[in-house]
This record gives sequence, C-alpha cells and structure tokens, in this order.
Amino acid sequence: MMKKTILVLGLAGFLAVPAGFAADAGAAADAVAKPPEPTLEQRVGGLEAYILNGDPSAALAALKDKDGNLPKDFRMATLGTPGPGHNGWQMASAALVLFMTLPGLALFYGGLVRRKNVLSICAQCFFITGLVTILWWFCGYSMVFGKGNSLFGLWGSLDKMFLRHVTSAPNPDYSFWVSENVYAMYQLMFAIITPALILGAIAERMKFSAVCLFVTLWMFLVYFPQGHMVWGIDGRMNGVWNPKASIHAMDFAGGTVVHMTSGWSALILCLILGKRLGFGKENMAPHNMVLCMVGTGMLWVGWYGFNAGSAVGADVIAANAFTTTTLATAVASFVWPMAEWLFRGKPSVLGFCSGAVAGLVVITPACGFVNATGAVGIGIAAGLIPWFFCFKVKSWFGYDDALDTFGVHAIGGTIGALLTGVFADASVNSNTANNLADVGNKLELANPATQNGLAQAIAHGTQWLAQLEAIGVTLVLAIVGTTIIALVVKALVGLRPSEEVETLGLDLAEHGEEGYHTA
Repeated sequence: MMKKTILVLGLAGFLAVPAGFAADAGAAADAVAKPPEPTLEQRVGGLEAYILNGDPSAALAALKDKDGNLPKDFRMATLGTPGPGHNGWQMASAALVLFMTLPGLALFYGGLVRRKNVLSICAQCFFITGLVTILWWFCGYSMVFGKGNSLFGLWGSLDKMFLRHVTSAPNPDYSFWVSENVYAMYQLMFAIITPALILGAIAERMKFSAVCLFVTLWMFLVYFPQGHMVWGIDGRMNGVWNPKASIHAMDFAGGTVVHMTSGWSALILCLILGKRLGFGKENMAPHNMVLCMVGTGMLWVGWYGFNAGSAVGADVIAANAFTTTTLATAVASFVWPMAEWLFRGKPSVLGFCSGAVAGLVVITPACGFVNATGAVGIGIAAGLIPWFFCFKVKSWFGYDDALDTFGVHAIGGTIGALLTGVFADASVNSNTANNLADVGNKLELANPATQNGLAQAIAHGTQWLAQLEAIGVTLVLAIVGTTIIALVVKALVGLRPSEEVETLGLDLAEHGEEGYHTA
C-alpha cells in the first residue's frame, strides 16, 4: 500500500510540472504581449502638446523604436484623438469660410453688377458650392492632400477618393489635434470660394452652361495641382512642411493657391470672352452699394476663419494671423479711399470696400509669418498698388474686368506672395525658425524649414527669391491652364449668350427670375 501511495503521488507531481511550466509560460507571454502603460509624466507631456498644438507622441520618445514607431497596441488618451478646442475652432473656421461665399461674395458681387444680373451671381455662387463639394468628395481632397506626386508632382494620389479612410481621427501630416474629416471640410471651403472669385471678371456676360463646364475643368487643371504643390505634405512648393521641397515657398492661407490662380485666370478669361455690350458707352455702375458694403463686412468677418483658421488649431500662430489680418485690412480700407480722395476728389464707399478686400487678399499668404509692423506695411501696399491697377492700368489697357477681380486678387495675391518673403519673421512662427542647434546639429532631425533652406533664407533676408519662383510657377499654371480650358469650352458650348439675352439680362433669360419687382 505504501508503494502504491508513493507511486500515485509521484505520478501526480510529474503531471503537475508541465502544467506549472505552461502557466508560467502563459503569464510570461501575457507580460510580453501587453504594451506598457503610459506614465504620469508621459500623460502630462501629451496634455502639454495639446496646449502647444504639438505632437503628443514626442513625450513618448523613450518608447519608440529606431524607426520612430511606438509599441504595437500602445494606448494613450491623447494619441490619435482630436483635441476639443482645436477641433471646435476648425469647425467654426470652416463655417466662416463658407460664409464668405454664401452669402458674403454673392452679396458683394451681386451689389456691384446691374440689377438685371444680380441673381445670376447668386446662382453661380450656389452652383459652384454644390459642384466643388461633389468633386472634393469624389477625388479633389485626395488629389490635393493625398501623399504622392503623380503627373510630375501636379496631383497627390487617389488613395482618399470618396473620402475613403478620412475619419474623425487626426491625420498627423496636417494636424495632431484636428479630425481629418473636419480638416477636409475646412479645405473644401477654400476650394469653393476660389473659382467663385473668377466670376467678378466675367460678370454679366458668360453663359451659365459655360460657367459650369469651365469651373469643372479649371478645378482639375489649375486648383487641384496648385493646392497640392503648395499645401500637400509632399508638395514641391511646400517650404514649411516638406523637407524635400524644390521651391521652399511660403503661403499661409492662399495667396498663390486662391488669389493668384483665380485672379490671373479671371484676366485671361475676360480677355477671351470680350467686353460687355455697351462697355465704355453705357452706365454700368453698381446697382446697390448697400449690398456691396454688407457683403464686404461678411467677407471681412469670414476671413478670420480663412486666415487664422489656417493655423489648423487655436494656438499662438492663429492669434498672430488674427492680429495681422485685422491690421492689414483696416489700413488698406483707409488708404484706398484716401488715395481716391486725393486724386479724384471724393472717398467712395466702393473705395472703402475695395480697400478692405485688397487688404484681406494681400495679407493672406503672410498672416501667419509676419509681425504687426509687417502687417501695417502690407496694408499700405494693399491700399495703393491694387488701387492703381483698378484706377489707372485698367483704363490704359481697356480690358473689361467687370468687378476688378484682376486688380484686387491677381495683383493683390502676387504682391502678397512677394511681401511674405520680404517681411517674414521667424520669431512669430517657430515652424520657420532654424532649429539645428536644438537637435544636436543633426540635419535629418531638424524641422522641414531647416532641411530645405527656408529657415536660412528668412534669416538672411533672401526668401523673396523663392517667393518669386513660386509666383512664376503659379502664373504659368493659371495662364496656360485657363487659356486651354476657355478655348475648349468655347468650342464645345460657347462662352457668351446672345446679344438679346445679354441685353435683357441673365436673370430672366437664364434663370427665369428677377431680383426686384416694381409695383
């Protein structure tokens, strides 16, 4: 009996050993598989990154591998999560930029045309809003902000077609704290207003069907390529964020992307289209300056979303952009009518409105890169140079830029792009400062502006040369692209309505409505 008892106990012990080893191995495997928990210090570092609109993963450098990747399944509340304040400001900014088109631009342009064409402006603005939104969802966002330089670097990629994989999580290429779907909607509003600006040069004399086809083609051949080159994370002219940019240009909120492309395209289109019937012979004064003034006020208010919102976060750079936008716009709205008063004898309401818009245009590319004094200098230039083009140059050459889109947006955008390089101040935007010393003089670890030479150009006062290069590329793209598109549209559907329709007015002839009814 004793032998049997010892044998049974020995056998039980033998069988228990593998089970114990298996339990220990399982516990060890669990320990290996389970990612480390973030420490209190790392959590606080993530919150500090939120306050500074920075990278929350920077606080986790000790956990990253040689490729900069965190352990698999590692979780921290501030990683991959939109920040409420930054996200809220971006949504508000998107609404403000849409407000610039509907109703701001519609009222501004609508008040400047004759009463028989006021609804045509409203209809075109609404049409562009719907069309561009569809194109943006289909492939526009992907072509501008997708990674990859297809077609010689003119477009991004098609990876984000139909806004595929564009979710409420941030895309760290563009923001650590703003949802990518919010960012996509914010950038959509820029894509909407840009072709709408062209309407000012060809107002009262282009068929609605021609506008529809022209805008569709123009988005693909001009706006999407320019947007990608300047704002895409690997864009060839994105000097602030692409370390390999071939032209280290600066464009904070759209001097080249929005105003130069629309303004120079507007000039080419109005030249191909020809003058309005009776131009230079009939009175073509604005039919309602009150509407124009109200529209101007809406544009100014909305422009804070346009400029300060381009910081993609409610941070110190946004605050600087808000300040410089206010200063430049106010100065220009003062200088333009004062120039009128001096040379024409009276300061007009149209002068106040035009000066404000010119100030907004010229400060746009510079607002996040210049200080307050630079903004005042830009405001003076905005009040004088576009005024001279609208007052003198337009009459010298006799082109029919109906609502001064070329004089304000093309000239203003070009001057603004150049002055950005002249007045750039790295102390107001750390992304443009040389940080080589902060990373142990290792160039590969420095910020993109240091790697591509932008920071050095600002420090040496030569950034205006890179701005000239970007201006040249933008001019070629806008002028050549618009010429081709206009000729194609002219061949397919024609550009102008009949003389009878133009005389009657586009409101009744093309939309079957009138803006005003007399008793």
